[in-house]
Amino acid sequence: MRRIWQSYKLWVRRRYLLWRAIRARHKLRVIQDRTSDIDETSILCVGCLRNEALRLPYFLEYHRRLGVTHFLFVDNDSDDGTVELLSGQPDVSLWSTGESYKQARFGLDWTTWLQLKYARGKWCLTLDADELLVFPFHETRTLRDLTLFLDETGQKAFGALMLDLYPEGPIDGADYRAGQDPLEVVPFFDHGPYRTVRQTPKENLWVQGGARERVFFADDPRRGPTLNKL
Repeated sequence: MRRIWQSYKLWVRRRYLLWRAIRARHKLRVIQDRTSDIDETSILCVGCLRNEALRLPYFLEYHRRLGVTHFLFVDNDSDDGTVELLSGQPDVSLWSTGESYKQARFGLDWTTWLQLKYARGKWCLTLDADELLVFPFHETRTLRDLTLFLDETGQKAFGALMLDLYPEGPIDGADYRAGQDPLEVVPFFDHGPYRTVRQTPKENLWVQGGARERVFFADDPRRGPTLNKL
């Protein structure tokens, strides 16, 4: 009975979050709509952005090489040229909003709506502009290879660890230019320790540890950032 009750509560929670996402569509204004290019074979990338013009050139290049065929972005009031940069991209559809990022569940209401409308039945990455997906054999294999493997093994999602990178010296001394491989500037990371806990009732892995916890939460590691991503 307890498992049935937990399953019911999760069902209700999912329906509520879907309702929020559907309602949030009214807050989005179309800047560039190229979604007619999306087909059944598309691999999508969805994200919410604010003032990411510096990071986007390499982010787009990197994930195109991996096999992303179309990007769906929500811009949250950027004023650094992000909108202009993305508007000129042939594989980008772009929406804009000036609403509160926090009140939209940190952008998830907006991106969930885009996934509901355009990503059903398709593999989709959900990334921030300062994140690069790395998976086994990514140097020689593509997202198409990865998703074929996931399909063949009956997996509907791919769990990942968010790995914080940093430079050799002070962070404010790192000099990064648009289009540059970030690993040339921030090549270091903590190899451990990382802790995992299986949470209930969702049965997801909750991961903590790494550089930010070591630097900012050494006195209370329980408050360290969550590093798991789906």
